[in-house]
Amino acid sequence: MSSAETPGAFAPFRHHAFALLWTATLISNIGTWMHDVGAGWLMTTLNPSPAVVTLVQAATTLPVFLFALFAGALADRLDKRRMLIVINIALFLIVCTLTVLVWLDRITPVVLILFTLAIGTGAAFMAPAWQAVVPHLVPRETLKPAIALNSMGINISRAIGPALAGVLIAGVGLAAPFALNAASYLVIIGALFLWSPDMRPSRAYHASIASEMTTGLRHVRHNGPMRATLVRALAFFLFASAYWSLLPLIARDAESGGSELYGTLMALVGAGAVAGALVLPRLQNRLSSDMTVQAGTVGTALALVVLALVGTAPGLMAGAFLGGFSWIAVLTSFNVSAQMALPDWVRARGLAVFLMTFFGAMALGSVSWGQLAAATSVRTALLAAAGGLVAGLLATRRFTVGQGEALDLAAASMWPQAPALHPDVSADQPALVTVEYRVAEADRDAFKRTIRAFSGERLRDGATRWDLHQSVEDPEIWIESFHLPSWNEHLEQHARVTRHDADLQDRVRAFDRRSSGPVVRHFVAPV
Repeated sequence: MSSAETPGAFAPFRHHAFALLWTATLISNIGTWMHDVGAGWLMTTLNPSPAVVTLVQAATTLPVFLFALFAGALADRLDKRRMLIVINIALFLIVCTLTVLVWLDRITPVVLILFTLAIGTGAAFMAPAWQAVVPHLVPRETLKPAIALNSMGINISRAIGPALAGVLIAGVGLAAPFALNAASYLVIIGALFLWSPDMRPSRAYHASIASEMTTGLRHVRHNGPMRATLVRALAFFLFASAYWSLLPLIARDAESGGSELYGTLMALVGAGAVAGALVLPRLQNRLSSDMTVQAGTVGTALALVVLALVGTAPGLMAGAFLGGFSWIAVLTSFNVSAQMALPDWVRARGLAVFLMTFFGAMALGSVSWGQLAAATSVRTALLAAAGGLVAGLLATRRFTVGQGEALDLAAASMWPQAPALHPDVSADQPALVTVEYRVAEADRDAFKRTIRAFSGERLRDGATRWDLHQSVEDPEIWIESFHLPSWNEHLEQHARVTRHDADLQDRVRAFDRRSSGPVVRHFVAPV
């Protein structure tokens, strides 16, 4: 694709809603990074053990792994804007309380970890809704640069926040970063009140939360492009987590180390990421998403090696910049791959699964690398993580990132209206749909291959089971059947079919020899 065909890196700023929320999120993220640096450094003063310090990173990421899918199911059924406002108000109150406790010197390692868990839980409930909002802010053709700009905003804030936190900790006190973080929540709350889209879900029917969470998991399980993204993300984040969790200890142990060096290193990570985000659109014109992930993974491994083997501040700064540059290339590519692989009806739940993979791997990795560093040394843990990145890349290379970018996942609205139920039949009862095909013997093998490939659509869009049977009396007759949790779920299935799914279905229907086409029958289990 030529650069003329690709929207510019800053094209999403032409859309007012995106520009408003991007700016507010930038300010809020500056507060968040100041908070993270403050929490990490505070823990080194309370208990400098590597195993304990890395618990702060784990406490930040673990709640997303635990609660993201539940939050995604909520976001797919609630008004996302109102949901975000309520969560941000709750987080503002929590951070205000933490600020007062730090100022009064009433913080212990356990209290700090508990507050970190509470803030991480709020972030877990926000993340799927924020991710799902992005496609509503910009047209599809500018989604890639919009995601890259969001990542760039996070890393601009990472460049500013940590450096500012280091100065504030040294010049004002440990409570200062927490206080400014609390104030930053007011900015994002104000922006959400100013933004007034119609984000209310249009669905008339909602299953239970547990059922909708299961539907989201089932969709991801049968979504090939999404599965590939998750496998590659797991192999990367599990080892790349060493970079973040051990950085406070790297800064502390370095020559002339301290909170200011830690803030500088974090700022350089952010600066590298900003540089990477600016270069990324040109890079993506030459490299596929998968090749970008490969290059970024190798770059992250090299950064870990530099951080392990170089003890001087200039060398550590170079490693931090390289790590940030590589990190943004990988993270943005994974995020775009996940967004492009998901239709809108399940987007928040699908992205929640991606976030669970991301943060679960980060939490597990943070604890593991902290334990390894405590048992051996920080250098050993960093070198082991670098080797794991390369090994993971080689082991998962057949799972290609970015497969969904060529798919048209807009709603097709091509299924005929479902028949009306008898008044005595409940729409909550389990449903069964059968489709009868008459297929020539010569087409039998091709038909079986095609319909089995199409079966993923049924399972992605709500079916719990799919089967294919051939008639004994008349071998030309084939029956496709799929089960659904309820008749209402089948009605939802009508709206979930994408244009890509419709193309697959047309190829299956083409095998039917009858001019009237396949025969569809609907059944509902008796009460």
